[in-house]
Amino acid sequence: MSAPEGSLFGDQIAASRLAERFFALDAQKLLRLAIEDLFPGRIALVSSFGADSAVLLHMISEIDPATAVLFLDTLQLFPETLVYRDKLVEQLRLTNVVTLKPDARLLAAEDPDKFLWARDPDRCCEIRKVLPLAAALQPYDAWITGRKRFQAATRAALPLFEAEGARIKVNPLAAWTKADVDAYFEKHALPRHELVAMNYLSIGCVPCTSPIRPGEDARAGRWRGRGKTECGVHVATPDAGADI
Repeated sequence: MSAPEGSLFGDQIAASRLAERFFALDAQKLLRLAIEDLFPGRIALVSSFGADSAVLLHMISEIDPATAVLFLDTLQLFPETLVYRDKLVEQLRLTNVVTLKPDARLLAAEDPDKFLWARDPDRCCEIRKVLPLAAALQPYDAWITGRKRFQAATRAALPLFEAEGARIKVNPLAAWTKADVDAYFEKHALPRHELVAMNYLSIGCVPCTSPIRPGEDARAGRWRGRGKTECGVHVATPDAGADI
């Protein structure tokens, strides 16, 4: 399948046209289209190696295991997440997983006691996630996320393609349900993140992640009680120049 004519970048109209043209494709075909035809060599998957991450990672392993996978190690992750990352990388034979870490100078200046998450969680996320990701995305024209509409009310209208500054963001699993995710894990015998069994259905940093309660959405355990729903990576265009 060939890519649509014209620029794909930095244009919400272009993103909407992509969504309209390819809405009928299933997730794996859409992912293959993005990797092989729309953005060959210029697209990366950003993966948390969290509760549902194995789905897209497995799809990529079957399309092109050398696709860039960007993993944000905030230095405050659960040890189980790091173990899960290593397990999936080995099992799926992924060959281009890049671990990103926050700037040591910024951490020393603004979070020497590792309690910025309590004082200013937005700034903590910015230093530990938003800025490292912005820098790593510079070479790419597009990136892939694992977000899904069912995860939270704030994601209910999530499109397949989004314009984000000079890039396109691709959300192949936007329309998936929890049942779809579970079925994919079972069909391909994929291992689960160890914390899922403890009702952690959205897994971030240790201080800001808690298990969900019956009836809560999948992201209710993130920044519980703070009125914060996103780390900032998906809120605004990442700017690698901030604080430089």
